[in-house]
Amino acid sequence: MTNHNCMPVLDETIKHFIQGQKIATICYTDEQNDPFCFSCFYSFQSKDCLLQFKSSAASRHCRLMAEKPRVSGTILPDKLNIFSVAGIQFSGTLLYASHELTEDASRLYHIKFPFALAVPGKYSQYILKQ
Repeated sequence: MTNHNCMPVLDETIKHFIQGQKIATICYTDEQNDPFCFSCFYSFQSKDCLLQFKSSAASRHCRLMAEKPRVSGTILPDKLNIFSVAGIQFSGTLLYASHELTEDASRLYHIKFPFALAVPGKYSQYILKQ
């Protein structure tokens, strides 16, 4: 399934940039619509525009995002260049564990971050949108 509100065409330059980085800041709102952000390691599945991360199921951000699955965020280069600001901004929607596109979340995440096998947590995926 590829028709799921993904970016119509993900530019190859943007795809390459996202795949080459490791940390995203993801923003969400709480019950009173107050904004919050957290940073996380992520992996990216470009075919379906999926951003995957791992976090504690008991964390406040995981609980709140399950209730309000719309998020936004940023990805900056792992190595900043003060003379050239680069990065992307994104928005997306949480996919629940039962969604067919989440089947490979754990495997794909651990290919990029094998050390995370030793850390408990759950895997979340977001469909990135324009």
